[in-house]
Amino acid sequence: MAESFNARPLTRQTWGDLEELFDLPGGSIVRGCYCMYYRRSGSASVGAAAGDGNKSQLSALVESGVRPGLVGYLGESPVGWISLGPREEYEKLRRSPIMKPVDEASVWSIVCTFVAKRHRGVGLQHRLLAAAVDYARDNGVRLLEAYPVDKPERSHDDFMFFGSRSLYERAGFKEVVRRSPTRVVMRRALRPRRTGKQTADP
Repeated sequence: MAESFNARPLTRQTWGDLEELFDLPGGSIVRGCYCMYYRRSGSASVGAAAGDGNKSQLSALVESGVRPGLVGYLGESPVGWISLGPREEYEKLRRSPIMKPVDEASVWSIVCTFVAKRHRGVGLQHRLLAAAVDYARDNGVRLLEAYPVDKPERSHDDFMFFGSRSLYERAGFKEVVRRSPTRVVMRRALRPRRTGKQTADP
C-alpha cells in the first residue's frame, strides 16, 4: 500500500523533521536560507556560511510560538515544506519591486515550497499547496497570495522555491498583477469551511 500524505505545522514537536528534510541530498538551497531571507529587511545572507545563523533564527521563531509553515510527510517520513503566514511577517516583501503590496487587503503569503529531491515529480508539491490552502482557511484567512515563476523555459528545481504559475493555477489562484516578465502575483480567495460540508472557493 502506498504511504499516505499528510502535512503538519512546524512546531517544537516537528522541528526535528524539518532538520531531517533539509539535510537530505538536494537541500543545499533551503539549508542556507531556512526560510529567513524574506522575513528580514535590508541585506540578508543566505548560503552555507549563513545557514547556521538562519536556522537558529527560525528555531527561535518556532520556540516563540510562531508556526511559519507546514512540513509534508509520506507516512512518517518528512518529504516537503511550504512556508506561509501573514504578509506583514515577511519584511522584505514590502520593498520588493515585484512582490510589494498590491493593495491594503489582509493577506497571507506563500514564499517557499520545497520537495526533497528523491520525491520530486510525483505531485507532492500540489499536495503541499492544497494542505496550505486548508491550513490558511482553518486559521481564518480569506485571501492567500503567491509569487510564482512564469516563463516558457524550465528552471532548475533548486530555483523554483516560489513554485510555478501552473502549480497555482491548478489550485485555483488567479493572476492579479505582473511586474516582471518572468514573475506574477497570484491570489486565491478563501471561504470559511462549513461544518459537515465542503465549500468550493470562487
